[in-house]
Amino acid sequence: MKKFRIVSIFLILSLIISFVTVCYSWGFFAHKRINHLAVFTLPPEMIGYFKSHIEHVTDHAVDPDKRRNVVAEEAARHYIDIDHYGAHPFDTVPHRWKDAVAKFTEDTLKAYGILPWHISLMMFRLTDAFREKDSDEILKLCSDLGHYIADANVPLHTTENYNGQMTGQNGIHAFWESRLPELFGDEYDYFVGRAFYIKDPLEMAWNMVKESNAALDSVLKFEKQLNDKFSPDKKYSFEAKGNTTAKVYSHEYSEAYHKMLGGQVERRMRSAIIMVGSYWYTAWVNAGQPDLSTIEKKDLSDDAKKQLQQEEELFKKGKVLPAKGHTD
Repeated sequence: MKKFRIVSIFLILSLIISFVTVCYSWGFFAHKRINHLAVFTLPPEMIGYFKSHIEHVTDHAVDPDKRRNVVAEEAARHYIDIDHYGAHPFDTVPHRWKDAVAKFTEDTLKAYGILPWHISLMMFRLTDAFREKDSDEILKLCSDLGHYIADANVPLHTTENYNGQMTGQNGIHAFWESRLPELFGDEYDYFVGRAFYIKDPLEMAWNMVKESNAALDSVLKFEKQLNDKFSPDKKYSFEAKGNTTAKVYSHEYSEAYHKMLGGQVERRMRSAIIMVGSYWYTAWVNAGQPDLSTIEKKDLSDDAKKQLQQEEELFKKGKVLPAKGHTD
């Protein structure tokens, strides 16, 4: 009897240890879907090249999240804690980088996130890559830029309370941007029309952040209201995740929250898809609309493949680096 009890305790402890919570921006599922579907917003002059490399821009949509494990400065590129800057932050923070640095210092900006400025920087780099018809760089930058644009469409990437830690809602980050899309994403309408030319990419990045931030109140308020109606045993459940068992928000709780949000997650995903395609298209136009058919079938160079392999190995071995701000 004693031996049986010891074995039982050991099994229970092993099960508890195996409970995991994985949290990445938008979740790997949504990031990949956003980049994948953005390809189909492109004009005929671009879509042949991107269809030839659609697996790459899809699979590597998550590279910036993986890079956070090993690159200290990466985290700040994924968010901007705009509420840190007061009651009217969009009037307070200069949109141009040099003006913002002059007002707040570069250290402060990096401490509270540089997402809109990084999107603008990536646009300049992608334009240069298109101009040079550098396929390695085009694919890398398109994959990465898609990730950051998608992050700008997430309400919780615009606040210091990014994981509900200030309001007793720890875990809401992965709940909103990973759990809900994984459960209900197949039901969304992803027909978003054709990519369009963006006159001011930096200003558009700020517009995305502003729209996302405007949805933040609902993200937090509705989950708080729902939490008061559910007991813990109804709020959470356990699901197999590979070789582990993960504690997750229950399907019942997730469905109730999803309905309360009234299509909010779908709207933000749709916005991300059309914006990713539009930024790619704008970079191509600004580069002079180069003929991509000449590099359409070009495979990644050996150097590019080697670099990707090294980054993947570092991701698997690495530990998340300490950084001020978002740790999701």
